[in-house]
Formats: sequence, structure tokens, C-alpha cells
Amino acid sequence: MDLKLSIKAISLFFVLAHVTIADATIFDVTKYGIGPGGEISQALISAWKEACVSISPSTVLIPAGTYSLGPVALEGPCKAAIGVQVEGTLKAPSDPSLIKTDGWVVFEHVDQLTLFGTGTFDGQGARAWKENDCAKNPNCRQLPTNIKFNYLNNALIRDITSKDSKEFHITVLGCNNVNFVHVTITAPGDSINTDGIHIGRSTGVSIADALIQTGDDCVSIGDGGQQIHVQRVTCGPGHGISVGSLGKYRNEEPVVGITVTNCTLSNTMNGVRVKTWRASPVGSASDMHFDNIVMQNVGNPIIIDQEYCPTGNCNNQPPSQVKISRVSFKNIRGTSSTQMAVKFDCSKSVPCENVEVGDINLTYKGPQGAATSQCSNVRPITFGALNPKLCMISGGAQYL
Repeated sequence: MDLKLSIKAISLFFVLAHVTIADATIFDVTKYGIGPGGEISQALISAWKEACVSISPSTVLIPAGTYSLGPVALEGPCKAAIGVQVEGTLKAPSDPSLIKTDGWVVFEHVDQLTLFGTGTFDGQGARAWKENDCAKNPNCRQLPTNIKFNYLNNALIRDITSKDSKEFHITVLGCNNVNFVHVTITAPGDSINTDGIHIGRSTGVSIADALIQTGDDCVSIGDGGQQIHVQRVTCGPGHGISVGSLGKYRNEEPVVGITVTNCTLSNTMNGVRVKTWRASPVGSASDMHFDNIVMQNVGNPIIIDQEYCPTGNCNNQPPSQVKISRVSFKNIRGTSSTQMAVKFDCSKSVPCENVEVGDINLTYKGPQGAATSQCSNVRPITFGALNPKLCMISGGAQYL
């Protein structure tokens, strides 16, 4: 699906979603009994089950107020379009051991889901971040994601807030045509592994007009992400907007068709990034385009990193086997917090191909001097003005 067709499909879905919401039968969770301390886990499950079997469009309503919510799985298939309207604040257990699953609130196997409202999913993650030892312990326990969307078709998520997730805020797995509009994601910059929206093995995902402030990637795209559109996202603090990391596991699916446009990144660790592990199995990532991005005090504003190794013990491992091709970085401007404003560190085994770079203006005002660039195993195609000057002239005869 090309971009114009994708936008038309999204617009049509928005119209249909608004009609569905307006005509829906309301299932108010407070009518199903609220437990001590405002606990609504069973009430939410009961309301969902009744709404899910309705043969006409339905909406589960969580009205204004503050509620305690344990782990819940809201599963389909349902008999008609279904919405969940969250106007209150939902609080997860602060003790991570009280959530035995990998997700706090899980939606799965649903067609025509709308999650909307001005409410907040508060993961109360501070205790979990203190207990997170995954940087040192490869067998660490996986902490729960705030909201998981698994195997959905035709979903719209708008206006909601995810706050202080114990790990990832939102994940999208095995989905088709999922659209995020005006969502807000917040967590401290030092919160561990709290990616904003992570997308894997899904097709036709759109993120628009989002504010994401967190402790890891604002948006991360894993293997199998295809036709992903990210636009008008304000990111920071965080680690930037990333494709990857790719190549950690065998049989990863190709990444194809990523568009990131009209975004602003402020005080992030990285800017727009493609990253793959060393010693990876064979894989591919192609047709990825980053356009009209503003960087404000961003480390590594433009980076392809095919020697990604956060553990720091990969020096003797063979190069990545993930092939990166058809990538463009256009109209990217602002300030870098590091001197290395543009870095293409591609694989010796499968060099990057068809990398286009143009109309770049990134400045650095630190003590080391002007902004610089670095290239390995890539021959970029350049156009327009370039600041810093790219490390290889367009049409050069060899890889650096």
C-alpha cells in the first residue's frame, strides 16, 4: 500500500470509527461493581464480555475517577465493532511481582477496536525500574508492558495517556491497520527500557500527533514492521526514533516501508536511527525514509549502527548480516549535543546500499569544534546543502 492509499484508508477508518462510537451501546464498568479501593478488574472484564457478544456496536465506559486495576486480557473475536472509552485514571499495582504476565492491559484478536478518551493508564513503574537488572542479568524477569495490542485488525487509539510503565508503554504485535492519534506517553528520562510505542510483525501502523517523553526509544520498529508511518511526533527525553534493534534472533521478518516525517526530537540520546546487532543472522531492512526532522540538542542525530552492542562485549564477533538498503535522510536540521552529527557504521559483510542524504544542517557548539560525520561500508548519494559535509562525495568509487 502506497502512502496516498494508506492515508485514504486511515481517513475512511476514522469516519467509520466516529459513526460506530456515536451509535454504540454503553456498558459502564461502574454498573458491574467496584471493589475496595476502587478496584475494577472484574468489573472491566464483565463489561467487556457483555459488550463483545453484542451484535451491534458497543462501548465499554470507564468514567472519570481513579481506579485500581490488576492485569486484564480483553479478548475477541467480538461480534461487532467495540470501543473502550477511558475517562478516569487506571492504576496498576506498584509491586511488579503482582503482575505475572508480560502485559498489564492486553487487547487481542479483535477487529474494529477503538480505544479512546482523556484517561490515563498509570503503570506506577518507579519500583520496577529500581529492581530492573536486565543490563547485567541476561536471565532477568520480563516486566509488564502497560498496554499490549496483539493480533488486531482495524484499530484506532486516540487521546489516551500512558504514564510510568514498568517496561514498554505500548506494543503492537501481529496487527494490521492500527492508527494512533494524539496519544501521550510520559515517564522520566532515566526510567529503564520504557520504549514509547514498539511495533513488531505488523502492517499498516500509523502514529500521528503524539507526545512521547520516556526513558528509551520514543518509537521503535522491530522485525516484520511494514508500511509504518510516523508523523508529527514530539520526542524527548528518550533515545530517539529507531528501526531496530534487528538481527538478535533467527528467522526475523524483513522491515519494509518506514516513513518518519515532520517530527521534533529534543534532548534525546539519539535522533533517527537504524540499528542491527553484530553476529546477526541474515535479514533485511529497506525502503526507510526520514524527512523534515528538527533536532534540538540531540546526540547522534542521524545514525546507522550495524555494530549495535549495548553489553559492550562484541568486539570479536563477526559483522551483521542484516542488509540495509533504500534509505533516505532529507531536510534534517537543528543542533547536535555530540560532535558526531552523522554516523553511518554499516556492515563489512553486507554494506549499506542506496543511502540518500540531502539538505542537512546540524550544528555543534561544543569544545571539540564543528560537527563531523563518519562513514563505514557505505557510499552515500548526496544532494543539496550538507552541514556537516558528508564523509564521502557522491559517486565515489569505493566504500570507506
